[in-house]
Amino acid sequence: MDELTNLASDEEINLFDKSLQDYQSQSMDVDRFTAARLQMGIYGQRQEGVNMVRIKLPGGRLNSTQLTGIADMLEKYAQHDVVHITTRQDIQMHYVPLEHTPNVLRHLATAGLTTREACGNTIRNVTACPLSGVCPRQHVDVNRHLDGAVQHFLRNPLTQQMPRKFKISFSACESDCAQGMMHDMGIIAVRNGARFGFKVLAGGGLGHKPHEAIVVEEFIEEKDLLLVMEAIISLHNRYSDRVKRAKARIKFLVDKFGPEGFIEKYHEELVRTKAALAKQEFPKSEWSAGNDSEVPGIGAPRHLFEQKQVGFYAFPISVPMGNLNAAQLRGLAKIVETFELNEIRVTQDQNMILTNVAKIRIDNIRSAVSTLGLGEPQVGDDVVACPGTSTCRLGITSSTVLGPKLSGGKHDLKIRVSGCHNGCAQPETGDIGIYGEGKRMHGKLVPHYQMYLGGNGMARGALAIKAPSVPAARIEDAVKQVQTAYTSNCESGETFFSWVRRVGKDYFTELLKNLTEVKPEELALVLRDHGKESDFKVLQLGGGECAGVSQVKIGSSFFEAAHERNYRDALKFQRKFEDSIKCAEEIALLISQGVTELSGGLKQDNLKEQAEELRRVLPTKPYLSEQLIKFSEYFKCPTEELNDALLNEWFVELDGWTLEAAEFCLSFDHQLDLTGALPQTGTASLLQFQKTQQPANMGQ
Repeated sequence: MDELTNLASDEEINLFDKSLQDYQSQSMDVDRFTAARLQMGIYGQRQEGVNMVRIKLPGGRLNSTQLTGIADMLEKYAQHDVVHITTRQDIQMHYVPLEHTPNVLRHLATAGLTTREACGNTIRNVTACPLSGVCPRQHVDVNRHLDGAVQHFLRNPLTQQMPRKFKISFSACESDCAQGMMHDMGIIAVRNGARFGFKVLAGGGLGHKPHEAIVVEEFIEEKDLLLVMEAIISLHNRYSDRVKRAKARIKFLVDKFGPEGFIEKYHEELVRTKAALAKQEFPKSEWSAGNDSEVPGIGAPRHLFEQKQVGFYAFPISVPMGNLNAAQLRGLAKIVETFELNEIRVTQDQNMILTNVAKIRIDNIRSAVSTLGLGEPQVGDDVVACPGTSTCRLGITSSTVLGPKLSGGKHDLKIRVSGCHNGCAQPETGDIGIYGEGKRMHGKLVPHYQMYLGGNGMARGALAIKAPSVPAARIEDAVKQVQTAYTSNCESGETFFSWVRRVGKDYFTELLKNLTEVKPEELALVLRDHGKESDFKVLQLGGGECAGVSQVKIGSSFFEAAHERNYRDALKFQRKFEDSIKCAEEIALLISQGVTELSGGLKQDNLKEQAEELRRVLPTKPYLSEQLIKFSEYFKCPTEELNDALLNEWFVELDGWTLEAAEFCLSFDHQLDLTGALPQTGTASLLQFQKTQQPANMGQ
């Protein structure tokens, strides 16, 4: 874990603190502050004045110091006594007053924890199969590659203002316990004959219009992994919809281009990425064939699991609904220290795992865990629930109240309970998955749970089949009826996954008909959600913040240009002058288009036409349009006449012009945040200039 101990940044926490002060003094508007807040992993709740702080745990790994640090913050600043493990291997702390959030971030940073980019339109926490490094089946410990990806993409200009969030998983063998199928990008370690490398999936997603990922690369070598990842992310950044937020995930890009067209566009991006990042260092690790042993499955194994290291075990800990209080956090930290275990891991099923447990210590650890009110997984308790209406602005139903009432029964089925269709509990990958919704019946709004059956996000699996929607008051009976039907009708050795597909969707429509139909005289019995004493209603809270706040277009232009600038300089260093010039041209076009639109003009397809449009709408800044015309002439230079000195001269001019353009934009909009998007030369003075600005109108 040493590679990731310095992910936090005191400087950016101080900048966030300044943004908070500006917001509280009403010198920063709510939209800009919300964007800054989300970038730092601080999410609004249903309850006014308090927030959720989302702590990123790459691969789900925590050490004892970090457990203690989270407990400290929970006790000192949160108005709630538990933290929540998420299906993305984060830990969330709720009910934190806004004014305390900078102090929480600072304290977490001292333990090597960051919340940066845990929310908003960024790469979210990167997940992995939790047994990576100890699983007998693995080809490689993917945590090393995961760490390299996290270091590469965190704060990267490419990922700061993407069209929508982006989720990545790493699996250590073909079993794909991290469920690459449902991710924007899934990385799977594979064996190809005598060679080892990765299979890469892209375009998966749950929530609105679930989509199984497609195979983008059947096999790539270790050295190409970061290049392929960046090409796919660049594809998302370049082509995904920045206007229609509901259509902005990369899964919709697969639909737009079609699988073949998507892969063709990806290969175009990969050519650029390979050229620009030819000197990029890459994580290296030891590979092996792996053993044909038990597949542990998603999340924690359901029993004590023998590791590849002889004499050592992975010890799973069941965490009901993923909730831990401060005493339990401290107790787990003490166990890690006492038994010299180095770390504990949180999992996609909201549980935890202790790894590298010597056989002689198992009983002592079992006893220590028991004293904390925790234990090992039991048959039927594989139930996952998102926060739902307890805290989430998008929540429709009380998933946290319903979750503890449900059981996977004697077959130990995976139950997944989400409070809305966004599906944070991943219902489409559960054996039985449900999400909350409201449906009108006999003139009244009735809480319902939409059912999904037979999901499995691992290799050779599939997203669940959509089944009937059942009134919330009857969902417990619905789950039991499905389980009883499986017990009665399954063939010998037939899995729930296979049984669902054999009997088909119509079977469940008929099976649950007695529960889905509500007679007028029965209406009063189904009007309340679980745990509620009044009739169901959906609160209008202005929407959730999962998508982040729509960024000002010019901000996205500057960050895209910064990505191109990194490529420009890398290609020039490699003396690939023609490719470097193309990046420089793209920088000038991106920024000039943004400035022109900011000034009320239109985007054009080439620099000369864009310069004319810029001059028309911004005559008070002739330098910007005149220099753009110069650039259009520079970039027509024959390839054979290009050299390092000439490009140096042009790029200095281009960077100076970029800073001039940024100065205009900051004078027009003093709340615009271009931190990390500008050339290094002159950036400090420009940001100082920003601090002195007041809002200006277009006529100035």
